[in-house]
Amino acid sequence: MSELEENKKKCLAMVAAWNRWELKGIIDHWADDVVHYSEDQPVDTGEMITRMEAGLRAFPDLRLDVRSILAEGDRVSLRITITATHRGPFGDLPPTNKRVCWHIVEELRFKDGKVVEHWDVMNYLPMLKALEKVPADV
Repeated sequence: MSELEENKKKCLAMVAAWNRWELKGIIDHWADDVVHYSEDQPVDTGEMITRMEAGLRAFPDLRLDVRSILAEGDRVSLRITITATHRGPFGDLPPTNKRVCWHIVEELRFKDGKVVEHWDVMNYLPMLKALEKVPADV
């Protein structure tokens, strides 16, 4: 199997770990010195883990669905739709028990089989519409 295919396989394994709510199954693929960027802002690994744990508390039935996956060179990009039920606090939003969805684009750079850089961009607009935090026609 090519390195590109191996890296794609590792990304899909991380998505599968999310869907089992096993954060260790994600973190095990990160290099010790991985650099995360959320909305282009650097986030240290401890903060990234805290955010992931908070997401699972707010959305305990969270499910990721990979819509596309592309690999080139040392990078893999994924376009993902997330569906969940809002059952715990999310930021300043109290639980609503509403079904929601949002979208994410992830890019991961690999070196020696580990993720050394990770970027994500979230589109929370569909979720905010479902939670009536923004007008439905936005």
